[in-house]
Amino acid sequence: MELVEIKGVGPVFFQLSKKAKRLSIKLKPFEPIKVVVPATTHPREALSFVNANRGWILENLAKIKEKENDLTIFDESTEFKTRSFALKIQKAPIQNVRIHLRQGILSVEYPHQHDVKSTTIQEHIRYGIEEALRVSAKNYLPHRLHQLAKIHGFHYNRVFIKNLKSRWGSCSHVNNINLNLHLMRLPDHLIDSVLLHELCHTVEKNHGPGFWGLMNKVTDGKAKMLDKEMKNYRTVIY
Repeated sequence: MELVEIKGVGPVFFQLSKKAKRLSIKLKPFEPIKVVVPATTHPREALSFVNANRGWILENLAKIKEKENDLTIFDESTEFKTRSFALKIQKAPIQNVRIHLRQGILSVEYPHQHDVKSTTIQEHIRYGIEEALRVSAKNYLPHRLHQLAKIHGFHYNRVFIKNLKSRWGSCSHVNNINLNLHLMRLPDHLIDSVLLHELCHTVEKNHGPGFWGLMNKVTDGKAKMLDKEMKNYRTVIY
C-alpha cells in the first residue's frame, strides 16, 4: 500500500490487489481515500483514474464529512452507560478485537497498532454494544411489559425484541408488540412510557384523542410531557 498526496484531493492510499479486476475508490468515515488497484494496472493509470473522478470524490467526501460530524466516536474517554452495563474501551497487545460482558462492564479491547477511530474498530464497538443491549433487553423488557399490562389491564399477543432504526416500538393489528433493544439506553420512566404507549395501541390503534386520553390515564396525566422528553433520545447509535 502506498500513500500519495494528490493536489486538490488530499492523501490517497493505493492498494495493490491480485483479486481486483478493475480500479475502484473506497470512501469511509475517518479513513483516507483508498484506491484498489489491480496488480496488472500501471501506476500512471491509477493516478489518471483518481484525477478523472476528482469531482465525484470531492462531492462524496463532503457527504462523508457530514456523517463524521453526526457520528458518535467511541474511545477510551467515552462515558457510555445503559440500564445494565457500562462501556470500557482499551488498547491491548492483541491481534483481533476482544469483546466480553461481565459484571456490568462491556469490555472492548482493540489491537494497539490500530486507530480506535477507524471504521473497523468503531464497527466492532457498535456491534458489541448492540449485542449487549439485546441480551439486556431480552432479560428485562418482556417481563416489564407483562407487569405493566397486568397493572393496567391490557392484553397483548406476543412480544419481539428488535434492532429498530426509526422507532422505539410498534404494535401490530393482532397486538404483537415489537420493542427496540435501544430502549435499554433510556431512563426507567421513559422505558415504561414506551411500553405503555404500545400497550395503549392494543386498544387505540391510532394517535387520536382516545389514544392520548388512555395514555394520560396510565401515566397520571404526563403523556405529552413524556412524549416531549423522548425527543431528547435517538433510536440508534450514530
